[in-house]
Amino acid sequence: MRATPLSHENTIYMLKIFNTLTGKKQEFKPIEPGKVRMYVCGMTVYDFCHIGHARVLVVFDMVTRYMRSLGLEVNYVRNITDIDDKIIKRANENNEDISALTERFISAMNEDAAALGVISPDAEPKATVHMPQIISMIETLIKKKYAYAADNGDVFYDVSAFEGYGKLSGKVIDELRAGERVQVQEAKDDPLDFVLWKASKPNEPSWDSPWGPGRPGWHIECSAMSTHCLGEHFDIHGGGQDLQFPHHENEIAQSEGATGKTFVNLWMHNGFVRIDEEKMSKSLNNFFTVREVLKQYKAEEIRFFILASHYRSPLNYSLDNLNEARAALKGLYTSLRGFSINDDIDETYLARFNEVMDDDFNTPKAIALLHELAHEINRVKDKDSTRAQELASTLKALAGILGLLEESPEAFLKRGAGSQESGLSDEEIQSLVAQREQARKDKDFAESDRIRDLLASEGISLEDAAEGTLWQRS
Repeated sequence: MRATPLSHENTIYMLKIFNTLTGKKQEFKPIEPGKVRMYVCGMTVYDFCHIGHARVLVVFDMVTRYMRSLGLEVNYVRNITDIDDKIIKRANENNEDISALTERFISAMNEDAAALGVISPDAEPKATVHMPQIISMIETLIKKKYAYAADNGDVFYDVSAFEGYGKLSGKVIDELRAGERVQVQEAKDDPLDFVLWKASKPNEPSWDSPWGPGRPGWHIECSAMSTHCLGEHFDIHGGGQDLQFPHHENEIAQSEGATGKTFVNLWMHNGFVRIDEEKMSKSLNNFFTVREVLKQYKAEEIRFFILASHYRSPLNYSLDNLNEARAALKGLYTSLRGFSINDDIDETYLARFNEVMDDDFNTPKAIALLHELAHEINRVKDKDSTRAQELASTLKALAGILGLLEESPEAFLKRGAGSQESGLSDEEIQSLVAQREQARKDKDFAESDRIRDLLASEGISLEDAAEGTLWQRS
C-alpha cells in the first residue's frame, strides 16, 4: 500500500523515528534488511490494565501495523512480568496462589488488548519460564566482574563497573550518588548498585541458583528475555517514559555487560498519561482501568483518543477529550455509510499518509488526513459516486493501518457503549423507525414526531436520507 515501494536492499528508508538514546529523529534502517526485531516492556500482572497500560499497548500496536504496511517483517515481542514484589503482596492480600493470580490478570489483559484492537505480539515471554536464561546471564555478569554475590545470598550489579551507565537517561553516576538519601544496604558495595537476584524469604516463591534459592530482580528479567527472543543486538526497544530510568538504563548495563555488544539500536518511549492535566499515579488514586472506561465508551473510541495525540506527547485523559474522540470517530464512520469498500486507493492520499507517518509516527496528522478524506467524501458523494467510492475505500484502508474503522459503519453506529446502551433492542428500534416512516407517508406528522421524540429519549438519533431513515445510538 505504499506509494513508493520499499526496497529491502540498498534503500534509503523514509521512516524516521525519535531515538531516546541520541535525543533526535533518525533514519530507521533495520539490522537485517527488511526485518525488524522489537521488544516492548509489557505488564506486571497483579491488577487490571489502566489507561497508561492501554497507551503502551495501542502505541506499539500502531508502530507494528505501520511498519508491516511498509512491507517490513516485524518480530514483535512484549513480555509479561509474572513474578515481582507487587505480585507477591497482592497474592498474599487475596490469600490466592501466585500463579492463579497472574493467569487471571493475563487473561484480563488479553481481553482488554483485544477490545482495543491490539494484535497479539509474536511472542509474549514470561519471566518465570525464562529462569535458566536469567540465571545464566547473572553468572556471566559475575564472571565478567560486572556483578557480585553478597553474603546474604543476594546478587548485585556493580554500576561503577559499566562505563556507559547513564547514556540513555543522561544521568551522571556521581550526581546520582550525591543525591542518594537512602543508606547503603549492608550487603551492597554502593547505593547505586541494583539487585539481580534476591535471596528467598519465608513463604515466597523461589528457584534454585548457584547463590542459593531466590528469585530474579525486575531489570534482569527483561535483559534475559529480550536477548533470548531477539538476539544479543536488535532494532527497537520500547516502553513507557517512566521506564527510561532506571529500568531501561539498567537493561543496557546488564545486556551490554554480559554480551560486550550494542544492546539496542533505537529506544522508543511513549509519554505519560495525565488525568485532567495531573500526572496519573496509583499513589494519587487518580487512575482509571480500561474496564472502567469501557463502561462509558466504546473500545475504538478509546483507541482513537490515544492515537489522536502524538505518542511522545503527554496524553491528557478527560471526559471532554474522550467525548471529542467519540464525535470525531462517529463522523468518520458516518462518512462511510452506504459505500461498498473495494481495493481502489487514491495514491495521492496514500503518499500523504505515509509522509506524516514516516515522520516519527505522527498519528495526529494522519488522523487529520482521515477527517479531510471524510469531508471530501461528503462533498462529492451526491455529485460523483465513483470518486466518492474511491475516497471511501481509501479512508477505510488508511484508517485500518491505524487499527481504526475496522467495523462496518452500520454495526458501529447502531451499537451503544457500556452503560449508555439503550434499553431498546435493534429489532424494537427498527420497528419504531418503520412505524414512523409509515406515519410520514400517511402525513401523520404528530405521530412521526412522537416516535422521533421517543427514540431520542432512548438515545437514538435519526437521519432521513434518500435511501430511507438511518438510525444510530447517540
